Amino acid sequence: MVNQTTRLSAQDWALAALKAIADGGLAAVAVEPLARTLGVTKGSFYAHYRNRDELIEAALAEWVRSHGEGGLAEFAAIADPERRLRELLITVVQAVQPLAPSVHLSLLGDRNDPRVRDAVGRVNGARLELMTRTYRELGLPPERAAHRARIAYAAILGLLHLAQTDEDSPRPTGLSHEATAIFLPS
Repeated sequence: MVNQTTRLSAQDWALAALKAIADGGLAAVAVEPLARTLGVTKGSFYAHYRNRDELIEAALAEWVRSHGEGGLAEFAAIADPERRLRELLITVVQAVQPLAPSVHLSLLGDRNDPRVRDAVGRVNGARLELMTRTYRELGLPPERAAHRARIAYAAILGLLHLAQTDEDSPRPTGLSHEATAIFLPS
C-alpha cells in the first residue's frame, strides 16, 4: 500500500493499470479497485486522468514505450549481430516465468479494440524489425531474414503462452540455451 501522504504520479497509475491488464485484460482496469490496490482514494486518479479511457491509453503507451523500441534500445545498440541476437533470446526466454501474467497475451483477448490493435502492432513491429535487421546482418537474404524473425518471435510468444498455462514449464536457463541453438544461424 502507498502511504497516503505520498502523491502518486500518472505513471504509477499507468503501471498499476498494466498489471491489471496482465491479470485480466482491459476489463480489469477499473478506478476503484486500482485505487484500493494502490492504497489511495479515487481523487488521486482524477488528479491525473479524466476517465478510464485516458488511463488505458496511458497504460498502452507505457507498454509500447517499455516493450517496443524503447525496451529494445539496449539490444539495438549491440553492434555484433550474433551477440545481439544471443542476448535478446536469452533475456526474453529467461523472463518467461511459469504462471506469470502477461500484458501481451492478455491484450490479445481485447484485440478488436483499435487502441489495443495499434499498441500490439507497434510492439510486434519493433520486435520483428530488430530481429529481421539482425538476421540480415548475420547474412540472411531479406525474405529469409523476415521469415526467420517471425518464426523466432512466434516461438517466444508460444513459450510465453505455455508458461501461463503450464506450472511445470522447464527452467528458463535450459530453454534459453536451446533457443539460441535453434535460432542463431550456424
